[in-house]
Amino acid sequence: MFSRLAACGFAVILAMPVRAEPAGDLLDALKIDEIVELMRIEGQGYAEEMATDLLPAGESETWRQSVDRLYTPNAMEEVVRAGFLESFGDTDPAPLLAYFASEAGQKVVTLEIEARRAMVDPDVESAAREAWRERAGSGDTRLDQLDEFVEANDLLETNVVGALNASFQFYLGLVDGGGLEMTEPEILEEVWMQEEVTRADTLEWLYGYLLLAYRPLSDAELDAYIDISATPEGKAMNRALFAGFNAMYNEISYGLGLAAAQEMLAQDL
Repeated sequence: MFSRLAACGFAVILAMPVRAEPAGDLLDALKIDEIVELMRIEGQGYAEEMATDLLPAGESETWRQSVDRLYTPNAMEEVVRAGFLESFGDTDPAPLLAYFASEAGQKVVTLEIEARRAMVDPDVESAAREAWRERAGSGDTRLDQLDEFVEANDLLETNVVGALNASFQFYLGLVDGGGLEMTEPEILEEVWMQEEVTRADTLEWLYGYLLLAYRPLSDAELDAYIDISATPEGKAMNRALFAGFNAMYNEISYGLGLAAAQEMLAQDL
């Protein structure tokens, strides 16, 4: 199901032989394979909850097989890399590689991955959210830094849009699979009704995560990361990462919708 995007990525590699390899090195420095594996674990947990909430008979063996197929790490990573390369284009990765391959950059990458891995545990996620709620509006200088980081990377808006797009794709899969009768305008209306709740939840999760991830960093270390993020190359990298991950999530969400529709129809028989 990922062949179209993977082929697109191959075309990018052929068209840009000078840039594609360094851009791939940048993804390696960001430990994209570990991030994708974490997203696979998160996604499988989400799919398990979905089966309980949505499917009449709960999780079945065919549902588990569909989920395992959709969350295949190699296929997921191929989509992310293809989307990243297409968006990143001819941006010079050298200044980004200089930072992320350094000791300081690797420290940041490791902290981000460790925090995300920890937040797979619902108790850790709840504690991280609570930590942000307790400090919000307190005038904490670390929150000021995080505000600057979020703004530099447009993290809140991009995450909200990505979540809404994934929700749209899920509904579309449900409809195309015969599990739901809705027109596209009706799906759009339904998804847009989720915007306020999605934004509030994303804000809380995002700041809880950032507080947890960057807690070991000094103000100077975090400022250095913010500075590289705010450069044209840093912004291009962030846009490209979202392009890659959003493509992956959209593919998976549509597939989950199709699989859920098939389960609904089978369980109704």
